[in-house]
Amino acid sequence: MSESWRLFVALHLPSEVIATLDAAQHLLRAAVPQGAISWVAPRSIHLTLKFLGEVPLNQRDAITEALTTVACAHAPFDLSTGGLGCFPHQRNPRVVWIGVQGQLKALQLLRDAVEGAIAPLGYPTEDRPFSPHLTLGRVRRDAQRSAVQTLGAAIASVAAPPAVTWTVTEVALFRSELKPTGAVYTLLHRARLSQLPGR
Repeated sequence: MSESWRLFVALHLPSEVIATLDAAQHLLRAAVPQGAISWVAPRSIHLTLKFLGEVPLNQRDAITEALTTVACAHAPFDLSTGGLGCFPHQRNPRVVWIGVQGQLKALQLLRDAVEGAIAPLGYPTEDRPFSPHLTLGRVRRDAQRSAVQTLGAAIASVAAPPAVTWTVTEVALFRSELKPTGAVYTLLHRARLSQLPGR
């Protein structure tokens, strides 16, 4: 049986965005009982475009070639951090995130192109609508109901840090390794967006 790696396609975030995510977590930590949320390390947060799951190593080259082809057909674009939110809703939050705003149509087109290029390799297109966000943390299964309610109220009342804008210049392929201390992500391939704006 061939070896496989757990892979996903995402946008890598610059240091100023990571600092904003760290600040957002700090604000929520102060408002929520300790231990109710498993926080994601800010440097491990990405804007995921496509989760592939277990991928045979002999398919890696085909995937990187597909991403390079997609990137060449798209121009760089700007995104900004937004407000705080959660899934599925504030009455029963399970995943806490900070939103993404800016040139969302360009982001959607890039994501759709990634889906279209990867699907023929055996990775079906996602059925759920694309909802761009940056995950800050996940509510623990054993969190008390009162803590979950406090979190929902905090998401509704705490103001997110000032928005930070960055330019998306590449799409990247990452490996995810699940370890007892949490997931470890390794950058495998960068594909630069290179189409001239307006073309």
